[in-house]
Amino acid sequence: MGIVRINDELHEEIRKASSAMVRSINAQAEYWIKIGMLAETHPDMTYTELLHLELARADVKLSDVAHG
Repeated sequence: MGIVRINDELHEEIRKASSAMVRSINAQAEYWIKIGMLAETHPDMTYTELLHLELARADVKLSDVAHG
């Protein structure tokens, strides 16, 4: 684990987003970093497609939840 330096304005945006998304500030930053990495390595995929990819990798079965 390391230390990542970010400017104060970005930190404030992360803080606000973390509150809205019910994540810790660190979890929000990690999420944005991961999505950014996925977007750079899969430029042909939409945000929604990237989320579905990650949920499938985690073996989340959305159809089971949606259909009760």
